[in-house]
Amino acid sequence: MPTVSTEYLGHLRTQAKHVASGNTIITDAPLDNHGRGEAFSPTDLTSASLGSCMMTIMGIVAERENLDLAGTTFEVTKTMAADPRRISKIEVNFTIKSNVELSEAQKQKLQNAARTCPVALSLHPDIEQLVTFEF
Repeated sequence: MPTVSTEYLGHLRTQAKHVASGNTIITDAPLDNHGRGEAFSPTDLTSASLGSCMMTIMGIVAERENLDLAGTTFEVTKTMAADPRRISKIEVNFTIKSNVELSEAQKQKLQNAARTCPVALSLHPDIEQLVTFEF
């Protein structure tokens, strides 16, 4: 069974459906690449996936440590290279919230978890991953 089923809607737009849940995501080409920029671009999704994966793995570690990271936020900034057109850098800036004061060891575990998430390890090594944590 496929994980995602996607239809091209025309005008540089796709609709991807998560087969198991039925949730959908629309993508649109960005303004600087012939699109309307009215939805996530595929490279936006790649960048957002990095942050979401990092947060998920930190959440797993936090649960194991009996920590609550609810309210933690992150912002992602994507930088594109021109020739060839590709993602050259993804910056992920976390603002960590916790229900308790985190020890240095706990902070290090969370940072290590983020940096070794499956998406981070799957991206091409030419894509710079700049990750910061504010505790």
